[in-house]
Amino acid sequence: MAEVGRLAGVSQVTVSRALSDPSKVSPATRDRVRKAIEATGFVPNAVAGSLASARSGLVSAIIPSLTNITYTALVREFSNTLKEAGYQVLLSECGHDPALEEEIVERHLSRRPDAILLTGVNHGPRTRRMLLGAGIPVMEWWDISDSPVDMCVGFSHGDCGAAAAAFAKEHGYRRAACILADDPRARRRADGFARAYTGTVPQIVVEGEASIAAGRKGLAQLLERDAAPVGLVFCSSDLLAHGSLIEARVRGLRIPEDVALLGFGDQDFAAYLDPPLSSIRIDRSRMGRLAAKALIGRMEGDAPTQSVADLGFEVIRRASC
Repeated sequence: MAEVGRLAGVSQVTVSRALSDPSKVSPATRDRVRKAIEATGFVPNAVAGSLASARSGLVSAIIPSLTNITYTALVREFSNTLKEAGYQVLLSECGHDPALEEEIVERHLSRRPDAILLTGVNHGPRTRRMLLGAGIPVMEWWDISDSPVDMCVGFSHGDCGAAAAAFAKEHGYRRAACILADDPRARRRADGFARAYTGTVPQIVVEGEASIAAGRKGLAQLLERDAAPVGLVFCSSDLLAHGSLIEARVRGLRIPEDVALLGFGDQDFAAYLDPPLSSIRIDRSRMGRLAAKALIGRMEGDAPTQSVADLGFEVIRRASC
């Protein structure tokens, strides 16, 4: 700051004031300071500034995966809405490992964010204690709970599975199965499907993250397990359904006559597959915006209008079933 002051022809105190409280410095002086900062490449110490203001301008966001397209629209809308309000997002991925989530939450909170967002509503006891003790707004998304840490926006995964089962029965599918990734929310959807569907529902749990390759392997395992007609296969993601569609085609199976496919997420590609993929649509963009706006309101001192927002879902029927 001393170097910036020398270039701008002002004191170090004036530089500090121009950065921390610009209203106390004349426009001409602010302009000289700005030009000096640009010339030197100086980056103000945001940590020191946050100690004085008790605000960091950062919002922490922790998601299961940076590569899973399910979260792309969520994070994009969330980040853009916060950016418009003057905040930046500090993003990390935790997989589905509660111990890793606990570690990341502790590290993020040590940076003193103004708010924090987590995926899901199930956390380890220490994680929950840290969140409650942080004294900052907390948002949980992609799920709902009657007892959130602070606020949550999402939908019921169990109800989602039950709606898929009702869809299968409504359209006459007397046999059904599930192919799912090994994560707790996917399991809740599959379990909700099994409870609501009449009859046995085989479940194939694939290793690792959802992918086209995993979808192919999942359908292959299902077909090897049971030579009888498969009926409708409810997949825990559109990626798994896409892979299953490819595997069915390679084996000469007709879709939907021999194998019907219902995905989850209604990704951008779902309507353009051959045949177009039926899926369960979640308004991810709206969820991202609502989560961000709720946190912004809390950070600006507004009381939350509601602590739980259930956005629901919609079953979209296309030619795959």
